[in-house]
Amino acid sequence: MKRLFQIPTVIRLIGWIFTYMSFLIPVARLRETSSLIAFHHPSPSYKFHVLIVPKREVASLAQLDPADTVFLADLYSTVQSLVDEFHLQTYRLIVNGGEYQDFPHLHFHLISE
Repeated sequence: MKRLFQIPTVIRLIGWIFTYMSFLIPVARLRETSSLIAFHHPSPSYKFHVLIVPKREVASLAQLDPADTVFLADLYSTVQSLVDEFHLQTYRLIVNGGEYQDFPHLHFHLISE
């Protein structure tokens, strides 16, 4: 499966789906803004494990434009509101890159025990 995510056409398709067809993604949305979607991880590794995914095609954090203030503001406020809503006393916000990134679309993991 990991090799499938390395095919350029598949990577573009995934980005396109998040950008233009995110309403079809079969997840219960915890948050959705014009620039991101937040939902519980389908295969959680932690007691609390939420994915936060941009709605536009961005392969990795290294390719995120620092001038993209709308997404960055949405990311920050989404994390704050989820921490408050779920009363997370301790948490981490993780982003993987390179060989550590299994899925070829930028995404953040908000986790807590």
